[in-house]
Amino acid sequence: MTDEHIFLARQTEGRKIVATKLPSWAENMSILFPVKISLEQCSSEATALYKAGLVSGESLVDLTGGFGVDCSFLSKNFSSVDYVEQNEELCQIAEHNFAALGLNIRVNNAESVSFLADMPSVDCIYIDPARRDVKGKKTADLSLCSPNLLEIRDILLKKCNTLLIKLSPMFDISSALEVFPECKQVHVVSVKNECKELLLLVEGGFCGETEIVCVDLDELGVRSEELGVRSKEILLIVNYSMPKNYLYEPYASIMKAGLFKTVANKYNVQKLHPSTHLYTSEELVPNFPGRSFEIKKVTKVQRKEIQDIDKANLSIRNFPGNVADLKKKLKLKDGGDIYIFASTLSDNSKVLIICEKC
Repeated sequence: MTDEHIFLARQTEGRKIVATKLPSWAENMSILFPVKISLEQCSSEATALYKAGLVSGESLVDLTGGFGVDCSFLSKNFSSVDYVEQNEELCQIAEHNFAALGLNIRVNNAESVSFLADMPSVDCIYIDPARRDVKGKKTADLSLCSPNLLEIRDILLKKCNTLLIKLSPMFDISSALEVFPECKQVHVVSVKNECKELLLLVEGGFCGETEIVCVDLDELGVRSEELGVRSKEILLIVNYSMPKNYLYEPYASIMKAGLFKTVANKYNVQKLHPSTHLYTSEELVPNFPGRSFEIKKVTKVQRKEIQDIDKANLSIRNFPGNVADLKKKLKLKDGGDIYIFASTLSDNSKVLIICEKC
């Protein structure tokens, strides 16, 4: 196979890979695509659009340019934009794509820490450090990221008014805030209830309480949003209850943020148990940030209690064992319109909550 055939095959494959992830880029026949791993690591259009709504100003530097997705969307809110990437091929592709998208972005083929040391101060720096250690394994340690955020945190804050950091959902929010106490907001971003990113919005000199923003996105828009302050979460009082008429499961972003009491108080729902992050109510709460179910029956964890059910969507919440073993015990097949939650209630009883989606 010639180099031309390899290139064309990569473009065809790349367009297929991003068809759902980056629909506007997939439809633009002038866009070029890099190797598969760069496409897998890049942001989706939904999350890039969301980030673009967080920052604005005169000047932006993206220190970890990659395929250029985030930089392209962020650039629309700035007059002067620099893309920085040490991989020469990615720089060539980004330069071509920015022109194809009509964007005026300077492409810098440079190592990020060196560029940071020499660059003038700007309004905003965006950084998405590689989250793998020297052995190539995924890491949730900021010191093992590349670039090392612990080593460059002071110069980052010195060189910008606003710092936007993208991290994996693997990272512990409390640990990240210890490194960046100047963090004004943490955005926990999910797409279709799958947690995708942690975004730290850091402002030099900020010393207030950090807001936690939880969002769950469709491909191109926000579905639900929940704001909270972690220090206030500890002080909130939650009411517990046995299952009532409706059951609620928070979005993955809220689960990651740990704003369980905030959700209960804001939406006037009761928790099933301190460690069971499911909620219940007599009347349906239409705008709850998560999935809503109508409870049909609450039973013991025995097959004879659900003999009329052969197929269901089974989940475990604060319940011993795993889904596979429980599904085998209950002789259930996957699928259908019935949802069963195996859970622990406030009286510590173990039950099956049989539901239908609202």
